[in-house]
Amino acid sequence: MTHPFSRLKRRYSCHLILAGLITFSLNPTGSICANASPSNNSGILVYFGTYTGPKSKGIYLSRLDLASGKLSAPTLAGETEQPSFLALHPSQRFLYAVNETGTGQVSAFAIAADGKLTLLNRQASGGAAPCHLVIDRAGKHLLLANYGGGSVAALPIATDGRLGEATAFIQHSGSSANPQRQKGPHAHSINLDKANRFAVAADLGLDKLLVYRFDAAKGTLAANDPPSASVKPGSGPRHFAFHPGGRYAYVINELASTVTAFQYDAGKGVLKELQTLSTLPKDFTGSNSTAEVQVHPSGRFLYGSNRGHDSIAVFAIAANGTLRHIENESTGGSTPRNFGISRDGQYLLAANQKSDSVVAFRIDAKTGSLTSTGHSLEVPSPVCVKFLLAK
Repeated sequence: MTHPFSRLKRRYSCHLILAGLITFSLNPTGSICANASPSNNSGILVYFGTYTGPKSKGIYLSRLDLASGKLSAPTLAGETEQPSFLALHPSQRFLYAVNETGTGQVSAFAIAADGKLTLLNRQASGGAAPCHLVIDRAGKHLLLANYGGGSVAALPIATDGRLGEATAFIQHSGSSANPQRQKGPHAHSINLDKANRFAVAADLGLDKLLVYRFDAAKGTLAANDPPSASVKPGSGPRHFAFHPGGRYAYVINELASTVTAFQYDAGKGVLKELQTLSTLPKDFTGSNSTAEVQVHPSGRFLYGSNRGHDSIAVFAIAANGTLRHIENESTGGSTPRNFGISRDGQYLLAANQKSDSVVAFRIDAKTGSLTSTGHSLEVPSPVCVKFLLAK
């Protein structure tokens, strides 16, 4: 990471319609099948978090045409400093952005009908260089990870979208095998499980996934028993993703360029390692670090980004949660720090930080493979992609 500071075809009877766009159906293994609704002509809004500087002023906005995969010209949605990661409120009325600076802040925005952002307030993150945040399922608390500070925190969200002072703060401590990157803690992400009961913080500096019991009413965090799961020393766990079925989870390891699959006990908040695979082709010999990891809405595929090889690694997810490598698809640019998958599962947008580009790929619903749509967008230093249903 570069910081400013250093196939089953069956019939099912149970369906859920989300916002008129996606039909989800549960299969016998607990994974989820997603199908796009044909009546979806207005496209969807996409926000891009960036690193600000000579080219960028904040958060940018585009619209993705779901028929063609074309992105509209980006416009500045909201001006703010170093909005390197974004999160959307469940109501889709508010957007939150870390301000990845030495002091560390989080900004709250109201979303207008056209997608433009109005700043509501800012709140201290509790540590330097906040780099990741999520909103809890009830929309009442924001959880964040401070990379530079090596800490995690929770902030309350008022009914008007404003952020209050922290209701929880936990400082990580320790070190691991890599003397350049792991002299101390570096909390790189925090994610909540499907039940909103446990939060998992991936700490790159500790080679650990720290598990916290989350009190959704009070906004507090407490160490679970056991308090963590470990990856191989020197791996550098970065981003983490739960499987939509709730029984598995995955972490992408920045320093080792690997992805680790876990079995997840949702009742106890316990992670048990299943498998670790490389995100790179066997013949690649250059330098690389990984960044983002996401599970497809169907629960059948996993995607991870490589910076150096500049590709998206694609994996098939088996019924038991293990992974099988399918392909590595070039992102058509340099340093894909982040990517986003549209809610209908049709598209993946790769944000190439160092080539100032976002490239659109179509996802094959049967194989998970990626094919470029031929459409790309010039966005200054893009580092995060988030989708909003069009209003």
